[in-house]
Amino acid sequence: MADKLTIRQIAALAGVSRSTVSRVLNDHPHVRPETRAQVLQVIAATGFHPDPVARSLSGRDAETIGVVIPLTIRSLFEHPFFPRLVQGIAQGCSNQDYTLSLYLLQSLKEENRFRARISRRQFLDGLIVTSARDADPLIPRLFDSQVPFVMHGRHEDPRVSFVDVDNLSGAHAGVTHLVRLGRRRIAMICGPSGSLAAEDRKRGYLDALRERRVAADEALVVCGDYTEASGYEAMRRLLPHVPDAVFAASDAMALGCLRALREAGQRVPEDVAVVGFDDLPQAATSDPPLTTVRQPIQRAGVLAVDMLIDILENGAEPARRMVLPTKLVVRSSCGSHLVS
Repeated sequence: MADKLTIRQIAALAGVSRSTVSRVLNDHPHVRPETRAQVLQVIAATGFHPDPVARSLSGRDAETIGVVIPLTIRSLFEHPFFPRLVQGIAQGCSNQDYTLSLYLLQSLKEENRFRARISRRQFLDGLIVTSARDADPLIPRLFDSQVPFVMHGRHEDPRVSFVDVDNLSGAHAGVTHLVRLGRRRIAMICGPSGSLAAEDRKRGYLDALRERRVAADEALVVCGDYTEASGYEAMRRLLPHVPDAVFAASDAMALGCLRALREAGQRVPEDVAVVGFDDLPQAATSDPPLTTVRQPIQRAGVLAVDMLIDILENGAEPARRMVLPTKLVVRSSCGSHLVS
C-alpha cells in the first residue's frame, strides 16, 4: 500500500503543500526544521518511496506562480531591469519546484480580462505583481478574490506583502556623492509619476540636496519612463539649464543621458558628472563606465518567490515587508574610479 502513495497524499498527511514535500525529498535548504521533521516522520511511518517519474509528473497542473508585468512586450525588452528580475523569479520557482507563468498585460482590455480570470483561481496558486501603479485596480481585485500575492516594490496598503529595495537611501547616497565632489547644479531624471519607487528616489535626491544646503531647482528635474530613449530626451531638455551633474533614476536613462551629452559636445565627467541606479551589466562597460546605485535585482526576484510560498503555506497575515539594501558603486562617470 505504501508504494502506491503519492507526494500529494504525503503532503496531506503531513499538513503541508506538495512542493514542501518535494523540497524535503530533494534536501532543499529552504524548509523550516520543524516542517522537515514533520514530513520525514510521515515518510518513515508510511514507508513511502517516491517514484522518480511520478515525482516529475505529479501536480504539474497546479503549483504554478504567475508573474504580472503591466508593460507591452516591446517595452519589456526596452527595460533591461525586467529580464533580470524575471530571471530571479524563475530561479526562485525552480528552487522551490514551482512552475512560472508570465503575464504581459499590453492593454487596458487585457488587464480587465486578466482581473476577471484571477477571480476563478483555477490556473495558478499565487501571483507576483511587478511595476504596479500606486492606484492599480488589480490590487483590490486580488484582495476581493483572496488570491495570494506578493508585490515587487513598496505599496502603501498595510495588507500588501512586498519585496523592495531601499530606493530612498540609494538615491540619497548617489546625490550626496555628487555634492561631495563639488557639484552644485545637480539635475535629476525621474521615473514615471504614480510609481512609489520613482517618488522615493526623487525624495532621496531632494533630501540630499537639502541636507547639504544645495538649492533645488525645479527646472533641473525632468521625468522619464526608465528607458534609454526617455533618458536621452530628458537630457536634451536639461542641457539649456546647464547642469554640472545628473542623477538618473535608472541605468537605462543614464545611458541615454550619456549619449545626449556626447552629441552636445559635453565631457563626462569634466563638464557633467552622471550617476545612475540599478548597476546593470551595461553600466560597467559604458563610455565612461557609469557610477550607479546597485540594487540586488535577481535576489529580489528569488526572495519574492520565497515570500509568496511562505504565504501559500502559512497564510497572508501578517503582511511581510522586506526592504533590501543598495550600494553606491563609484566609477569614472563622476570622476572617481573607487568602489565604495
